[in-house]
Amino acid sequence: MSGTNRTDADVVIVGGGFMGIASAFFLRQRGRSVVVLERGLIGQQASGVNFGNVRRQGRYLPQLPLANRSREIWGKLPELIGHDAEFLMSGHIRVCYRQEQDDALEVYAREAAHYGLKLALYRGAELHAKFPFLGREVLSGSHSIMDGHANPRLAAPAFGRAAARAGARLEENTEIATVEKDGDLFRATSTDGRVFCAPNMLITAGAWGNQLSTQFGEAVPIMVNGPQMAVTEPVPYSIQPVVGVTSPMLEEIIYFRQVARGNIVIGGCARAPAFLDQRRAKVLPESTLLQFKQLARVAPAVTRLNIIRVWSGVEGYMPDDHPIMGPSGKVDGLYYAFGFCGHGFQLGPGVGDVMAELIDTGATSTPIEPFAIQRFATTANATPIAA
Repeated sequence: MSGTNRTDADVVIVGGGFMGIASAFFLRQRGRSVVVLERGLIGQQASGVNFGNVRRQGRYLPQLPLANRSREIWGKLPELIGHDAEFLMSGHIRVCYRQEQDDALEVYAREAAHYGLKLALYRGAELHAKFPFLGREVLSGSHSIMDGHANPRLAAPAFGRAAARAGARLEENTEIATVEKDGDLFRATSTDGRVFCAPNMLITAGAWGNQLSTQFGEAVPIMVNGPQMAVTEPVPYSIQPVVGVTSPMLEEIIYFRQVARGNIVIGGCARAPAFLDQRRAKVLPESTLLQFKQLARVAPAVTRLNIIRVWSGVEGYMPDDHPIMGPSGKVDGLYYAFGFCGHGFQLGPGVGDVMAELIDTGATSTPIEPFAIQRFATTANATPIAA
């Protein structure tokens, strides 16, 4: 097939969120020609509306090598892409209310040290002296001084601009109707008839990833829902670390961070319905009320502030809470990076670097085997579910 409606490249990336656009940037660093296809705008979906946590602690331990690789890149953003995305190495403290969670924090700190993540544990009076804004019910905390936060509204677009400057072709407002492999080439056809061809395809379509992987016979049981987010009025900057509560109960898992201009960003406690066809998710009023109830436990002073905005986004969650990342189990030249279960923001630069290395060389120095799509090969029902 030839003509003005066809575009060829070394790699076609379907999905212009953080994972896709970072992959495009790093592929260009390796000299690969890239076209990125995005239905809306770069970073418009989950990549741009998440909490903005740049944390490593609390992750699945085998994911720490990827998180460590990503953290190194976060520290180099200004020289790498010409923008810092408001990344601030503020530290991150993970707190709990019960002895069993305290015990788990201690075990995690010991095991994380083998992956190069150093954590300091604080309890009782020492904890409250170091973090005086914490409520008296907080029993202990695990502090990671190298973690922090960034602005999700800036990060993916900044990578997009850098990728474009490096020669990547970005096709925004381009909805893809079909993806297929014809001989040695992959073909992505847009709803307006344009065709994009390449010997390699990377699917980074977030919660919509299953709609594309299914066309290659690799359906996955992804669940879609909307995290609940809020932000307060600005007040003088006084809370440096990102704070997150660890608990076996979702309603207790709240997290918050204060940005330099004074607003406090809040997330957690609940999830709400999300709709793939509408590209929308809702914030439920009861979620915001629950967040305030939980804030009163972890940081009572924050509840004196006014909420000025709430929002959500469409996130994709896997049953085992791990993403799909790596090569296809069925089709040569096909790769995936989606379904990051609400904790992909910190990983974005690392995922891009790893996927570029994998596509360019056929291997990666960072282990990603636990995230292979083949683990869902026998799943009977892979229809996306709203929860």
